[in-house]
Amino acid sequence: MSTNTDDWVERIRGGDVRALARAISTIDDGRRESLELLKALFPLSGKARVIGLTGAPGAGKSTLVDQLAREYRKQQRTVGIIAVDPTSPYTGGAILGDRIRMQAHHADPGIYIRSMATRGFLGGLARATTDVATALDVSGKDLVLIETVGVGQDEVDIVRLADITVVILVPGMGDDVQTIKAGIMEIADIFVINKSDREGAERVEREIRAMQTLAIRQDQWTPPIVKTVATEGKGVPELAAAIASYEQFLAKNDLLMKKKISNWRERLVEMLREALLQRLLEERINEDDLKRLAAEIAEHRRDPYSLVEEIVGSLAVAEGKKPHHGGTEARRKTKAGAFAEPKAKS
Repeated sequence: MSTNTDDWVERIRGGDVRALARAISTIDDGRRESLELLKALFPLSGKARVIGLTGAPGAGKSTLVDQLAREYRKQQRTVGIIAVDPTSPYTGGAILGDRIRMQAHHADPGIYIRSMATRGFLGGLARATTDVATALDVSGKDLVLIETVGVGQDEVDIVRLADITVVILVPGMGDDVQTIKAGIMEIADIFVINKSDREGAERVEREIRAMQTLAIRQDQWTPPIVKTVATEGKGVPELAAAIASYEQFLAKNDLLMKKKISNWRERLVEMLREALLQRLLEERINEDDLKRLAAEIAEHRRDPYSLVEEIVGSLAVAEGKKPHHGGTEARRKTKAGAFAEPKAKS
């Protein structure tokens, strides 16, 4: 680790806001120095409790996160907030501006808020969310609240990052629970019915309880249902208490480490996938190759399945190893050139 990185890490550990902001920008942008920084930060992390809050658009996630942060500050606990926003198709930046919505906290040194753009990454999270949470952890935050983008049914990636996942529902969204039950309903450690002063809140609660009777979680935990009116702060202390209760449950049954191991298994697979793809794009195939191969597939001159075997096989050949599939063809292609165009049929 370089002296500069060492100094940088020490400043982050000391709560230097500018050093933390620079670190998060470096991580989010995927700059070259981010890898060395993350290697230095990771051994110092693991103290913060990571809480994910997810739900459909319009559920009031930002307001609830804002109120929950206030509640934790009353308890003298420091909070980091990662608000994942949709990506602007023009600038690539976040377009909802959660930091603007949470301006009331700007003078509180115990709260750090950062918006992140998804940049096309599916699952309701930004690609660098895990790493940014690590930086917030090392900076001394007791809790890291992660608000997902709010895209609907595919926001299940949060369960692979958060220690505790809160699913937020609201009454009056058509088919209510049915609209987001695919995937989302199974990941909740705590349910919140926000805007519970609206008509239909009781029906949403009944639907959740009915779904809970259909399946029992492996850890035997029954997710509690908390009713809130986030705009007024109602039910927020009860939500904080429910989170604390689940923390105690995890600790009592030695489940937190098992959960972290499971989460990191998924994360490792994702990191390997990204690293191998990056290496492949840097060493074996360029943008022109991709365009040409895509055209060949679209014109049905080549099938994508054999092509993927050839490309993956070429990596094994480059390492001097025998490919599992398509080895002979991959060797022929590699010797002839990087995925040369197929010979014209006679």
